[in-house]
Amino acid sequence: MNAPVILKAAATPTAPALVLRPWCAEDVAALVEVYRDPELRRWTNSCMESEDDGLRWVRAQEQGWAAGDRFAFAVHETALDAAPPQLVGNVVIKEVASGKPSAEVGYWTAARARGRGVAPRALNTLTAWSFDAFQADGLERLELLHQVDNLASCRVAEKNAYQFDRILPSAPPSYPLDGHLHIRRAAA
Repeated sequence: MNAPVILKAAATPTAPALVLRPWCAEDVAALVEVYRDPELRRWTNSCMESEDDGLRWVRAQEQGWAAGDRFAFAVHETALDAAPPQLVGNVVIKEVASGKPSAEVGYWTAARARGRGVAPRALNTLTAWSFDAFQADGLERLELLHQVDNLASCRVAEKNAYQFDRILPSAPPSYPLDGHLHIRRAAA
């Protein structure tokens, strides 16, 4: 699957619709701006100090799509007026391979969009698409990992029926603390 995919999450009574689409160079400035948030930087491994860093990161996401093993989506919130959509997050399915029963999902939300249901809605959309797109190739379960102290990620996992499986030991420096592994299995 190398063709670009655009996914949508419908508006709710309290939140505008979301559009999930592959990252592109036009997203770089907004991406670098979002990464200025210290809370986001606390939970991610990516360094985004400049537009060059942002462009390298976007190109890596494009390479994942081309290779067919990593599918990252920029999450945009549609505006109710004529304003352009605003970058509010990222969702990704990674380590996808034909015949492999599991893949990993991840996400982050921009500071301005936290607490508004962006991550749960985007993850729900990605989860449904992932099983639709890859179950025939053997995908049986999605795995979601987060540090034990990332309570917001734990809530997002629970809202999307990703069941807690076990605690994973720390692996510094990339994973300085223990983590939670949540699993969602494909519907039978």
